[in-house]
Amino acid sequence: MGKKDKRVNDIELNEDAKGATKGGGGKPLKYDPTFNGPIKNRSCTDVICCIVFIVFILGLAVVAYFGYAYGDPKLLLYPQDSDGNLCGYGNMRGKDKLYFFDLVKCGRMGPGVFVNGCPTPQICVTDCPSTNYAYFENLIDNDKSKLLYCKYDTDKSAKSVKDLVVDEDCSAYYLKSKSVINRCLPIEELLNLADGVVKVGNNTLQDAENNNVTSTEIKEALNITKVLGLTPEEMDKAINVFNQFLEAKEYAEKAISDITSTWYIIVALLFLGMVICFIWIVLMRWLAGFMVWLTILSFVCLFAGACGVCIWQYLIYRDKDDQFAFTLATIQLTFSKADFFLGTGITAGIIFAIVFLILLFLCQRIRIAISLIKEGSKAVGTMMFTLVWPIFPFVLQLLVVAFWGTIAVYLQSVGRGQNLADNNVTYPNGSINEAAVQKQSENLFQSLPCDNSTNSTGNSVCGYLKYGQGDYTVYLQIYNLFMLFWLVNFVVALGQMTLAGAFASYYWAFNKPSDIPSFPLLSSFYRCFRYHLGTLAFGSLLIAIVQLIRVFLEYVDHKLKGTENPVAKFLMKCLKCCFWCLEKFLKFLNKNAYIMTAIYGKNFCISAKNAFSLILRNIVRVVVIDKVTDFLLFISKLVVVGLTGVAAFFFFDGRITFLTQYTPTLNFYFVPIIIVVLGTYIIASCFFSVYNMAVDTLFLCFLEDLERNDGSTEKPYYMSKDLMKIIGKKNVVGDKN
Repeated sequence: MGKKDKRVNDIELNEDAKGATKGGGGKPLKYDPTFNGPIKNRSCTDVICCIVFIVFILGLAVVAYFGYAYGDPKLLLYPQDSDGNLCGYGNMRGKDKLYFFDLVKCGRMGPGVFVNGCPTPQICVTDCPSTNYAYFENLIDNDKSKLLYCKYDTDKSAKSVKDLVVDEDCSAYYLKSKSVINRCLPIEELLNLADGVVKVGNNTLQDAENNNVTSTEIKEALNITKVLGLTPEEMDKAINVFNQFLEAKEYAEKAISDITSTWYIIVALLFLGMVICFIWIVLMRWLAGFMVWLTILSFVCLFAGACGVCIWQYLIYRDKDDQFAFTLATIQLTFSKADFFLGTGITAGIIFAIVFLILLFLCQRIRIAISLIKEGSKAVGTMMFTLVWPIFPFVLQLLVVAFWGTIAVYLQSVGRGQNLADNNVTYPNGSINEAAVQKQSENLFQSLPCDNSTNSTGNSVCGYLKYGQGDYTVYLQIYNLFMLFWLVNFVVALGQMTLAGAFASYYWAFNKPSDIPSFPLLSSFYRCFRYHLGTLAFGSLLIAIVQLIRVFLEYVDHKLKGTENPVAKFLMKCLKCCFWCLEKFLKFLNKNAYIMTAIYGKNFCISAKNAFSLILRNIVRVVVIDKVTDFLLFISKLVVVGLTGVAAFFFFDGRITFLTQYTPTLNFYFVPIIIVVLGTYIIASCFFSVYNMAVDTLFLCFLEDLERNDGSTEKPYYMSKDLMKIIGKKNVVGDKN
């Protein structure tokens, strides 16, 4: 290496230290003769946070017990009438379908009906309506025998048809329906009503003058009679909601059918993606530099070539009046070819110039990044069990998510078993006095006996009060969601710190691989579990809090979508952006803090401070290494996912001729392809997360190696010879004494 190159390297090695003396990053690390890798004699860290974490887990156990004790998932899976009876169970055996008195009230609620339920009387029936009927004053005959759907103990002979309908003892109308998830829904009739066709029985509905009644008139009649209190707009909204639900249900059924018929093929393709990941990681050891430089060269050549071609085309068309023309929806767009090529050429030229200048200034650091990536491949190859390690935290995360989902389902079903009887709190006209119900909810909740085995009026009120007071389950759901974030991030942190300890053992082994300790991954896991659960809990808690705030902001943003306040919208977008950036920063800081804890055994705050200071002293290198590594791993993921996705496409599309006999006939062949692509991406992310952790750990060790040692007999470098060659350093002796 010439004197000029040597001087450039020395400048690069010392520039960060100079920056530190000007106020950034603190003082460089000093040589420690006793340090040779992860500290073995360490003590427990962040004990208080560990205790808090355990207390919160015990709290989650209490919430889970509450959900399991008072919830019943059958209440969510099977229909339930207004009296709390499960259709098809107990005294409702044989009546397994749920009939809604007024589906329009369900439609008024929009998608919220699936969360809060439908505010209309509901009864269990044996069969859904097979004919149409509607009660309208002065329009059709008011025959009591046509009131087929009434509450269980209704005495039709005691009231007139009008009173039965107004008091909601019987349904004001029913339409020919089909059973959808054991709910009677008038699929065809709703769609017909939307198109303006209204039939009762086998005849078109007519008024007293024998004129056909349109859907609009029906909507107006419903509003005038005040039987339903319905406006035409509300009817349209209700019909649209049901229409969307039915369309989604149809597509979902077809998609599920495709998945169930191709599950074994999906599993085989996911296994293929896993094999490609293994092969690619092995090849990275020899192809990392080639792939990075080839990609960079291709990128530069692409924009240089694009610039040249566009300028050449501009010179051809500048004296002509040729134009591009294409249609976008109903809009015809035309523009000059000369202007198009000129603008594209200038843009490509600017990008080429920027990339070329970046390469000139950062070429040396890119070489260091490539060398570290190669070293990471060697480390992974030396400790092959690290490739299997992601399975463990992945399974733990699945268990956490499954546990959270189970608790959420049980909590959602708490308090859904009972409703208020109509005669408990009513106005003189028979309608429910909601204010009185709320007052009773506040005054009598603790005083009334609650025994579901009895059917007393007091118990019905108590049941309603339980349901009315069930809002506390929302807070339990929030707590459950928070614990999901905390536990998932804790598992991620455990995986990162375990890998960091193993790869640090690799780097600080002077003679590789002979000096690498036995079972480095298992030893690192033991240190994490024995000493640093509090540190893991601390770091994961910070991220969990930010994630919960982001969920809250998304909820508020959803509520503000109907508003026209630009200030509120702008403020919300700023908050969402800030907390997104904060989460990314915390994840970056936490990862490096875990690496320092795995090496030195210090608590979270000290480790984060030391890691951040080390990064600040080498900020340029950090940015380059991080981005080059991210870029290479991104390309690797694209290759793995792309190869697997292309294989899935060619197979399901029947383009692999010798496998056409195994190609299934599907409704949507892209459904299994999407599942394969997403599954392969998850698998590739698990494998390459190991690789990324290896590079990050080796990089921090490399920076410390440069600060602690100088290559002398007393302070030799631990880095590989390739790295020393790139930065122009070497050890005076081959062995450390």
